[in-house]
Formats: sequence, structure tokens, C-alpha cells
Amino acid sequence: MTQVTTGKSQPAAVPHVIVIGAGFAGLNAVKALGQGKFRVSLIDRNLYSTFQPLLYQVATGGLNPGDVSYAIGGYTRKHGARYCRGTVTSIDTAARRITLDDDRSMAYDYLILATGVSASHFGIKGADKYTYGLYTRRDAVTLRDRFFADVEGLSEGSADSELAITMVGGGATGVELAGTIAELRDTMLRETFPDVNSSRIHVRIVEMQSDLLGPFDKKLRDYTRDQMIKRGVDVQLDTAIAEVGPDRVILKDGRHLHSDITVWTAGVAAPPEAKQWGLPQGHAGRIETGPDLRVKGQDRIFAVGDIGLVTDNPTPQLSQPAIQMGRFAAEQIKRIEAGQPTETFHYHDKGQAATIGRKSAVIELAHGPDLTGTLAWLGWLGLHFFYLIGGRNRVSAIINLAWRYVSWGHGGTVIVGDEPSLAAQPEPAAYRPGAERGSPSRVISNRAGGLPQPGGEPGAATAQPAGQPAVQPAGQPSAGSLPQHGNQAAGAQAGPSATS
Repeated sequence: MTQVTTGKSQPAAVPHVIVIGAGFAGLNAVKALGQGKFRVSLIDRNLYSTFQPLLYQVATGGLNPGDVSYAIGGYTRKHGARYCRGTVTSIDTAARRITLDDDRSMAYDYLILATGVSASHFGIKGADKYTYGLYTRRDAVTLRDRFFADVEGLSEGSADSELAITMVGGGATGVELAGTIAELRDTMLRETFPDVNSSRIHVRIVEMQSDLLGPFDKKLRDYTRDQMIKRGVDVQLDTAIAEVGPDRVILKDGRHLHSDITVWTAGVAAPPEAKQWGLPQGHAGRIETGPDLRVKGQDRIFAVGDIGLVTDNPTPQLSQPAIQMGRFAAEQIKRIEAGQPTETFHYHDKGQAATIGRKSAVIELAHGPDLTGTLAWLGWLGLHFFYLIGGRNRVSAIINLAWRYVSWGHGGTVIVGDEPSLAAQPEPAAYRPGAERGSPSRVISNRAGGLPQPGGEPGAATAQPAGQPAVQPAGQPSAGSLPQHGNQAAGAQAGPSATS
């Protein structure tokens, strides 16, 4: 069903600009188009835009989902646009029309594609089935409830049971998530689950390259690796994955690593739906554009943010390029309407940042010194609070994170939701179909019943494989959805994709 929220009324003769996607690029395009000069429609399947750089805090119980979400309707009304809730199913470039999932058709004079991207599993067997993603608010909540349910299972299970969490990919998302989970294990969880010894929870990062945070300076990459090891994270570099199972990851060198929770943070690609748009696609399926961000072969369609690929000068898939590209596309539309030629997009690199954990982060400034430690950590927090949309969200996020880090190790530092239902796999990975009998987590009992006791047969389990929430497979879009782009450094496209 399509829901429309209108802004100020505008004459029908005013050019109609449709923006698909409520992430950094889409929201900034709407803002830059201003009041009254254009009819602007922003399309997204969700009622809210999600600030994706802080999703790892939601997934680890530091923030509420509402802290990183902002109502799109309020944003568009503020900027004289209208919000249309729906899924874009096709684009007719000849007729300049798009079609939504409820068969409603909308005409456009200009179209801005800002949908973001989804997970890329690189064809690795089992990755799409047995891993969790961290691209949407739904992903973060699913992962949070999965993690805390399994930790609670440890507290009720045998004293020799263990829990292993694996991050596949050593980019910023993998580093941030691994560092925070390791800190939870060593400090905060002892207050919430005092009977769970931290040695029973294992955290690892598997990265096929020789460093973590590959785009950063060598000194910062080394600092990050050292900090991960200091926090008790098992860092596996130069390590490629061949297959993912329900309770393990299989490496190309033949090793099997036990993994109850496997989170895929390794790469992104254009969503499958992009193939239906009839537009030129380049590496990872991203839409190819010229230097002015117009899609190749099109004079009225722009592709910005992560979905856009400037073939002659690719930009990094970060939040700042998305912000700048959204504003730039809006300015080019104004120039076209004024009869002026379009310009060439130049990315103004301000640097990149990633947090590792409490009092530890890295900041690489484009024109300045590299920062590490507490100063970088405070700078990272300030930067993200600044870009977080909504005063209420900023206040709530500041309070929750201040409580988490100021009351360090004294309880009250995790926000948890409802325990996953049996249909959403509350059982440990060892009981899932296809799991090996020797999995350490097999000794965890299931409180809901219906599963075998230690030593029983896994065939009695009725739940689905790990990484497949009841709503949709984790890390994978539901039909017609385009999850947000993975956070690689300072941030990523914030909102869920418009066609999702």
C-alpha cells in the first residue's frame, strides 16, 4: 500500500523530481532542492530513515532502535516535499514514469536514484542462508535478540558450553561490532549474566586481506589490529572463507571454525532489483554514471550515493560522498532547468573514521594529523551525534551511550528486547539442521522445549537455520527490499533503500 504525505502545495507545471531512497544521499537531495521551485517526492518502503553508522550500538544493546530512526514524513514536510511509502518495481525511461508495488504509476521530470546497496556474499555457499547482516534497523534488532538469547542460554546451560561469534569482514562494521561485543563480554555482561564466565564467549574477525580497515593509513590499520587483540578478539587475517554452515565457517585452507552467530560485513553490491531498471550496471551491479552523476545514456536520471558508480572517478562508499552527491545532483537539476550546462562532480575528501571500542578509535583526516585513542573516540562520537537527524534522537542517543560508558561495568548498560520466539530460532546453532554433533554450544538447553537435550539428535529441532529470522533471511532483503549499504568507515547511506 502506498502512503503519501504532502508538503506545501505547488503548481502542477513545476517540474516533478522523484527521489528514490531516504538515506544520506536522498535526504540531502530533497533538502537541496529547496522550497517551491520543484515538486519533490521522496519514495521509501519504510516510514523512517535509519542512521546506519550507529546500528552496531543497537545490535549490542547500547541504543534503542528509535534512537537511530527518524520519520521521513516530518522531514519531507519541513522541506516542502512529499513522502510516498511504496516499493519501486520498474522504471520506464522513455515515458519518464516509475511503477510502485501497488501498481500506481508516477511521472517524473527528473529521477534521483539513491537506493543504497545490499549485501554481497560473493557466491560463497551458505553465506546467504546462515549469516546475519547489519544493514537495516530490522537486522540490528534481530541480531541483538539473537545474541542476548544465546548468552542467556549459556547462563542456563552446562558450565562447559561456549558461544562463538564471527564477523566476516574487517571493515569498519566488523571492527566496531567485534570490539563492542568483546567489551560486553569482559565488563558489562558480568552484571547482567554474572554466572557466565567471559572465557566462554569467543569473538573473532575473519578478513581475507592482510589488514583490518583496509582503506586507512598503515599506522592506523596496525593500531586497530593491536587494539582488537588487546580486547581479546581473535583476528584472522589473510584468511578466505569457502563455506558458511549453521554452526561453523569453513576456510579455504580446510579449517573449520565453530561459529554460533556469523555476521556478514564483508561487502556490498547493488540489489537484484536494479537489473530490472534497464540501466547500465558496472562493478558489483552499481549504476554507471558520467562525471555529472547522470546515468549513462540518460539525461534526466541521476544515480547518487552507493548505488551510483562514477566510472571515470569512483568515490568511496561512505557517508560523506553520499551527502555531497545528493546535494550535487540537486544542483545539476537546477542548472538544467536554468538552461546551463552540468558540472563535473568532485568529491571533497574530509577523511574517514572508525571506532574500535571505549576510548579507542581511529580518525584519518584528509588535511591533518591521524588521531587514535580517546581523542579520536570522542571525535567519532561527536561527529555521529552531529549527523544524527532529530533533536530527540540526539538527546536520547547521548543519554543512552553516556549511561553505557560512564557506568562502565556496573550494570544497566544493555537494552534488550523480547526474547526471539521458537520460530525465530532461539536455539543454539548446534541444534540447527546441518550442524555438527560436536559443536560446543550443543550443551546449551532450550528453555522453550521441543528440542533435544544434550546428546540428543539434532533432527528433532523444528526451527530454521541461523541467520533466518521469521520475517526474512538475515542480511537479505525481503521481496522488493533494498537494504542499506554497509558501513565501511565514518558511515554509510543512512536510510533504508527506497525500493525496499
